[in-house]
Amino acid sequence: MSVSTPTRSVPPELMAPPRSAYVHIPFCRRRCYYCDFPISVVGDRRRGETSGTMAQYVAYLCQEIKSTPALGVPLTTVFLGGGTPSLLSVAQLTTVLEVIDQQFGIARDAEISMEMDPGTFDLSHVRGYRQGGINRISLGVQAFQSELLQACGRTHSVADIDLAFDLLHQAATPNISLDLISGLPYQTQEIWADSLAQAIALKPHHISVYDLTVEPQTAFGKWYQAGQTPLPADELTVDMYRLAQDTLTAAGYHHYEISNYAQPGHRCRHNLTYWKNQPYYGFGMGATSYVHNQRFSRPRTIRAYREWVEQYKMHWGAIACETTPIVETLLDQVMVGLRLADGISLKQIGERYGETGRDRLLKSLYAFENKGWIIFDSDTIRLSDPEGFLFSNVVLTAVFEQLSEVNIEHF
Repeated sequence: MSVSTPTRSVPPELMAPPRSAYVHIPFCRRRCYYCDFPISVVGDRRRGETSGTMAQYVAYLCQEIKSTPALGVPLTTVFLGGGTPSLLSVAQLTTVLEVIDQQFGIARDAEISMEMDPGTFDLSHVRGYRQGGINRISLGVQAFQSELLQACGRTHSVADIDLAFDLLHQAATPNISLDLISGLPYQTQEIWADSLAQAIALKPHHISVYDLTVEPQTAFGKWYQAGQTPLPADELTVDMYRLAQDTLTAAGYHHYEISNYAQPGHRCRHNLTYWKNQPYYGFGMGATSYVHNQRFSRPRTIRAYREWVEQYKMHWGAIACETTPIVETLLDQVMVGLRLADGISLKQIGERYGETGRDRLLKSLYAFENKGWIIFDSDTIRLSDPEGFLFSNVVLTAVFEQLSEVNIEHF
């Protein structure tokens, strides 16, 4: 991408070379009813039957990576998301990682994550992915009840979940994360409690708990209205959030981010890059980069992405994009930083954005201290757990209203 000189000073760490890379693998057997991600549906065919489409995509993906200027530091995290990256063959995935390593370098102790769906891999694939460098697996479980999996349009079964964990353990996978969704159609508090218990019984190192968001263009968006039957009422989804917090923290998981829980030493290092508003590369269909305080996204369809890559190669990775204004950088940092249990350093905000930015931030938050949603702890401000996290949208709206009015000339 092109690197323009900002017209105003920005925090130096935002001008630092990225140490993380996200790689989008768009292929799925079918589109889940809640999904609005950029994907390409390949059906239930085996890898060999879709290898032409996948091989062509991998070739374009590697061309994009090779055309992106290296900024001089090895990567400490790489995340292969999707889509369903585990539909790639071992050779295809290994090729992608080798090209990334050749272009940017991957640190020896890097966290290299891969999203996988139960029922899309066998032991030979897991071992091959491990040999290729994958050391963290994020498994898209979502629910432990057959009726809920069917209601979501998932292709795996409950039996596939148990088999997936068995295969991951046989391959000595050092770091396993599991995804769950609350607020699904027909989901009750009892069903949710059962899912949490079954997740804990599998002993993953990390658990992500997402509340269902009904996006307009999805199947759910066409069928349902949020908070209306068969979706749980808003009050019930709030209770589900509290139950997850109580249950998972009691089981020894640290609630380190609004939707994420980890055993000691197993926070997702890659996602912390986003939550700390640090730079990162993005590669592949629909992916977004954040480099030198500039953001840009790729097209969301395979055909448009291929055309984009051809242009990208011709210009040697130069893409016209604008530097993010300082006030937007501040907003971004506050909005992602308050997602973390560690919160935000006021001293750091003052040093980066001046007294005006710090004082406006404080002004927007004081009203929530009495409600118990915000905690002022020495130099740090953070949302309380779970109430502050539950009402984070209300808090962030107030922050946005205050900070968006700040005169950028003050920085």
